[in-house]
Amino acid sequence: MASKEVVRQRIVYALLPLIERALLNDTIRGWLIRELEHRIFERWMEEDSNRPMRVQEEKRDIVRALVYSFDRALQRRQLAPTVLRKLLRNFFGACTLCLDKERIEAIEAFKARHGVHPPTSVVIAPTKFCNLKCTGCYANSHAAARESLDWEVLDRIVTEAKKLWGIRFFTITGGEPLLYRSQGKDIIDLVSKHEECFFLMYTNGTMIDDKMAKRMAEAGNITPAISVEGFEERTDARRGKGVFKRILKAMAHLREAGVPYGISLTATRENAEEIFSDEFLDFFFEEHQALYGWLFQYMPIGRGYTLKLLPTPEQRLWMWQRTWQIIRERKILFTDFWNCGTISDGCISAIRSGGYFYIDWSGKVMPCVFVPYSPINIVEVYKRGGTIEDIYNAPYFKAIRQWQAEYGFAKERPEEHGNWLMPCPMRDHHKVMRELIDRYKPEPEDESAAAALQDEEYYRGMLAYNEAVRKVLDPVWEREYLAPHKVGTANQN
Repeated sequence: MASKEVVRQRIVYALLPLIERALLNDTIRGWLIRELEHRIFERWMEEDSNRPMRVQEEKRDIVRALVYSFDRALQRRQLAPTVLRKLLRNFFGACTLCLDKERIEAIEAFKARHGVHPPTSVVIAPTKFCNLKCTGCYANSHAAARESLDWEVLDRIVTEAKKLWGIRFFTITGGEPLLYRSQGKDIIDLVSKHEECFFLMYTNGTMIDDKMAKRMAEAGNITPAISVEGFEERTDARRGKGVFKRILKAMAHLREAGVPYGISLTATRENAEEIFSDEFLDFFFEEHQALYGWLFQYMPIGRGYTLKLLPTPEQRLWMWQRTWQIIRERKILFTDFWNCGTISDGCISAIRSGGYFYIDWSGKVMPCVFVPYSPINIVEVYKRGGTIEDIYNAPYFKAIRQWQAEYGFAKERPEEHGNWLMPCPMRDHHKVMRELIDRYKPEPEDESAAAALQDEEYYRGMLAYNEAVRKVLDPVWEREYLAPHKVGTANQN
């Protein structure tokens, strides 16, 4: 007899053509959007009753922003038919609501082997090659770099992640992903082959012409997040003269083709106020119809790393306030791994349950794109006859997951949680990460990562920064997250 999950999956998938048509009906769509919001939040909260009350509220807020961003795209008629179908089936059905029968089976098998849920995503940088040379690039990419994964390796990573771990959401980064070539294949070939998955691709946007946008629309299961640094002056200052105008042309091609896209931002001490301004949000989310924004607070790694660009503690507090104001009031999916650390239950790196890991162009497997130290290489694993399963229990990864658990992920009571406004072991708890690196001796990704380990000024500066941020954000965590829970518990008693 089929399980309830399998029966529900069959019913929903059978109704998808009807749901697609209904979503384009202005009268019916409102009810469907509210129902989608309810179903996603219900699933997210199945095992979340032990989190602080504000954490639970923020998860509802982010689900609402996600669904309303989708609703805006429908209202604007900016989704090609194939894209709408793949968003419903792959992103909402398989990735978000877990209605995919094969995915359910893979998850259950993983839990039987390891006792926990598998990760939900993997970030892959298939090539280091890039046509730009941006100041402070975390990947140290440039036009002379030619390191790339062979097609067989790239395809096998995705295939095994699907079959063995039930992953249906993949993030592609680089280098510039649209410059990847191997055996006559490119990234759109990968996306098209794995048509039951959904792909988020970080790109500089300069390679997206009319033809490329149409290929993305035909595949239907990819969304590009285009990197900007602010308005034209700041973007061109970091990325090169004329890049900003090329980005706007790329967005026009994507709108014409019906491909949903967002923007990717690096918040620094110098641009934070600009990229959080109403003027900036109106420009990209209203005038140019971006559907989401991914923010990455500057990490002092990669080419030309410096502590001078780190947002100040006061800026981090203001960005936290402003992020949630944008999410709640404007219902824009505008997320940040630090300011929104609560929605992911803290750091998600190192193959954590519900989390992710990173594989670069040479096969090095790392906890995160911002922790460029690798204990194992997937190419070498494959040469030895292994599979992606062999990377899971690397001691370095297990140690990071243990820290995540102790910091709050595995805690039963809200008052035991660490401060998820400071979730990152690399940037917010640098001493912890350095001790793990010293103990397990993972291989640095490149010369910049190796140099950081020898830089005593960098180490002392990171510790000082952690302490300064803690003084500002720990009282906020106590007041806004823990205190309301304590009051609520006292009232119940």
